[in-house]
Amino acid sequence: MNEYEFTNIDTQDSVLHEPLSLEQVPFAIGVLLKKLSVIEKLLLEFQGQHEEPNEMMSISKAAEFLKLSVPTIYSKVSRKQIPVCKQGKRLYFYRSELREWIKSGRLRTTVDIRREAENRLSKYKNRG
Repeated sequence: MNEYEFTNIDTQDSVLHEPLSLEQVPFAIGVLLKKLSVIEKLLLEFQGQHEEPNEMMSISKAAEFLKLSVPTIYSKVSRKQIPVCKQGKRLYFYRSELREWIKSGRLRTTVDIRREAENRLSKYKNRG
């Protein structure tokens, strides 16, 4: 039995409930190690994605987070277009503030504009 055959068999209920033969043990360990490696990679990715929401970041981390170049970040800071904390010569950015800054640049859809216009008109009608 080769490793490919074992990986196809190992998920069948009958094999899971039967004891493994001595011949199958090395293959089973190999499969388990591969699966453990995949789980470890997934956990590391998950951990990287779910960082603290109010984490303070350096300019390079902020550039990576925003998918902008460092010079572009410096330019936005000098024009006061992006939220920043300055300590001496160093710039720091809060992840939560950068998220809010991104959201604030959201363009309104025609549906949003129409709703807003209807709300304003209804206010004027109620006054009159």
